[in-house]
Amino acid sequence: MTELAIKADKISKKFGQFTAIENISLRINKGSIYGFLGPNGCGKSTTIRTLTGLLSPTSGDIEVLGLKIPEDADKLRFKIGYMTQKFSLYEDLTVEENLKFIGNIFALGKKELQERCQEQLATYGLNHLKNQIVSGMSGGQKQRLGLACATMHKPELLFLDEPTSAVDPENRRDFWEKLFDLSEAGTTILVATHYMDEAERCHKLAIMESGQMRADDTPEALMAQMGVNIVEIKTPGLRKLKLKLMEQDEVRSAAQLGVRLRVLIYQSIKKPVQWLLSNFPELEYAELEQVRPTLEDVFVAVTGKGRQ
Repeated sequence: MTELAIKADKISKKFGQFTAIENISLRINKGSIYGFLGPNGCGKSTTIRTLTGLLSPTSGDIEVLGLKIPEDADKLRFKIGYMTQKFSLYEDLTVEENLKFIGNIFALGKKELQERCQEQLATYGLNHLKNQIVSGMSGGQKQRLGLACATMHKPELLFLDEPTSAVDPENRRDFWEKLFDLSEAGTTILVATHYMDEAERCHKLAIMESGQMRADDTPEALMAQMGVNIVEIKTPGLRKLKLKLMEQDEVRSAAQLGVRLRVLIYQSIKKPVQWLLSNFPELEYAELEQVRPTLEDVFVAVTGKGRQ
């Protein structure tokens, strides 16, 4: 039986009359990468802060690495790393000084501190920047430093709150390679993101909306269970066609992608291509193809207007 890093049952957090998260339940395996996918304001950050003990839940039970939260939050802090969306290290210190500062916070001995600094500089490609003042670094370099600092004390569990929102695709890809290295070594990782491609990299993920979990499974399972078929249409007059399609109860959504219209049709329609051709004569000479779902399709299917 796989050991759990996090077990949370029906946790809610209210701020006055506002409910930030409601009845969130989680089972996260040790060594896995678990994602929270959702738009800004959906409750991702509140969930993470509640799991770390930074916020106390209004209701519900939380156990992280065998510790009850928030009661044992002080003990937990030495077992976790936390990296926020906004770079939060010291801009007027050098790269090496930031690493040493974090190491001292976690009470690393002099020899261990020196060894860990050298390891982190090499692992995250910062050797040539160790004497660089942080304020003069690029966004990608700061991101690597942020991850190096967050893992300075070899945490068992790493929380990442939209860590790649300010970097380019190449740096995001390299960042994720480092996360897979950490996961392979046994570190459990929770990452909040609004990037679909990042969410697909997770071993398992939750789709969140308005403080609630709309779905929770592996990306592959979510795509297989979404309850719609997808047809792409290439034909002139896509904007007019979209309006007509959206009037049909059988259509979950339609969105234009370049010269194609991507249409989500409920699975009650067994042959969606034939259904479209039968009901829309203007598609007689159009190109229609049933295609595999993406995580973006899953997100559309389980959130927003028309959710079933």
